[in-house]
Amino acid sequence: MYDVLIRNGLVYDGSGKAPFISDIAVFGDRIALIGRMGITRARRIIDAAGKAIFPGFIDIHTHTDLLAINDRNMEARLSQGITTDVSGNCGIGVFPVSEGLGAAIEDVLGKQSGWQWSDYSGYRNVLLRDGIGINEAFLASHTAIRLAVMGQRASAEASDEDIEKMADMLSSILEEGAWGFSSGLYYAPCVFASRKELRRLLEVVRDHGKIFSVHHRCEGDDVIDSLEEVLSLAEETGVRLEISHLKAIGRRNQDKVPEMLSMIEEYRDRGTDVKFDQYPYTFGSTSLFSLLPPHILALSRLEQRLALSLDNERDEIRREMENPDGWDSIYAMTSPDDITVLYLESHPEYAGMTLSEIGEKRGRIPINALFDILSEEPGLAVMSDVTESEENLVRIMRHPLMSFGSDSLYSSPVPHPRSKHATVRFLAHYVRNREVMTMEEGIRRLTGENADRMRFKDRGYVREGMKADLVIADIARIAEEGEGNTGFDYVLVNGQPAVEEGRFTGVRAGEVL
Repeated sequence: MYDVLIRNGLVYDGSGKAPFISDIAVFGDRIALIGRMGITRARRIIDAAGKAIFPGFIDIHTHTDLLAINDRNMEARLSQGITTDVSGNCGIGVFPVSEGLGAAIEDVLGKQSGWQWSDYSGYRNVLLRDGIGINEAFLASHTAIRLAVMGQRASAEASDEDIEKMADMLSSILEEGAWGFSSGLYYAPCVFASRKELRRLLEVVRDHGKIFSVHHRCEGDDVIDSLEEVLSLAEETGVRLEISHLKAIGRRNQDKVPEMLSMIEEYRDRGTDVKFDQYPYTFGSTSLFSLLPPHILALSRLEQRLALSLDNERDEIRREMENPDGWDSIYAMTSPDDITVLYLESHPEYAGMTLSEIGEKRGRIPINALFDILSEEPGLAVMSDVTESEENLVRIMRHPLMSFGSDSLYSSPVPHPRSKHATVRFLAHYVRNREVMTMEEGIRRLTGENADRMRFKDRGYVREGMKADLVIADIARIAEEGEGNTGFDYVLVNGQPAVEEGRFTGVRAGEVL
């Protein structure tokens, strides 16, 4: 007797091939049989006639490290058909724990009151102790490793001894089961990493056969040189390279996208294993403090607020933000109308307002209003910013090296919509309605492509013997609806229904991969 029998569904198997009508039998946590079946016994039978069956979606770029601890049912993920997250991206992660880690990650991952773990093994044990709603795969993060080795010196260039300690720590984490290494060269303290440091760490990743995922230094004015840095490092070391959320920031940089894609293709033609991921929005989201120059971001939050309260410091910071040298100033590349506050802990009334609107409300020019609110903010500050054109978003999306990554973050009560609706926007807006690609290809980018990229051997496809991470959906009904989504009628995680007839079951069948 099978545990679950799904009948008469239109199967998109994750390979990009044309869909086919079939039944699927599940035994335990595996797909046992695929084909048209006659009288078959099963504990549960689901009629999928008129609906599609997909592999569970795999999000290759997420920030759900603390969400998995604090919201274990993971309903924000399941509501999008996501059954596996790859977390620890942008060099921002939660292990190993050391002094200063909480402050360094809270704007992206959220606050953590009390650490119940100190290393990767401990974190994994905490996750599994009370169960999680979806599967999680983790990357070792540059920020956590750098802080653990260098402590208060993390905002400086590492010594040879520091680099070797980081390499040893990274090697241990990869041996414990992390799937790769991530860096956020735009953020402190990763921004202070030298080429020598990066090369040594990437050699470790290569030796373990794992992946290097990177938010490279500059996505704006210096995006070409920034891409060249990580591409050449990948070529020199032979590491597998995943470029995170590929884009060009700022109106004046949109014409650089064809050159960016050509560069990546050229390196791949020369033998570098490089691909990239993308989220389906023209606007991004990160910490409001990240608008400040790197040397200010290297300070503690208290020191940042003090600097912003002094007129002479403000004048210098303003000059650096308006005329950046070697770093991305989002403020300079966009405009105060393009930067919107999503959440300010001390000023919740500003949520949804642009910097221009906040300036008008406070009777200040926008940049002074920004300095005012940051100097007053000891807690979370999250923004969204318009970064790219719709034309280039589609150009990158259509590229054969692109895979899906939502860049979801849940640090504030008002997250970027990609955190709740990314797969829905991709499938409904770009695939179904605008036909940027076929539905079978869109599903491949969400499933088999990401499984292959991460080297997950038993997920990402509807095939016999694979894990039974499955989505049953009505393609015509896939849409955003308030805080949730419609169209995903069933979501199975490791063979167990976590969503049933559109309702969450509370089942926590996820695994740490």
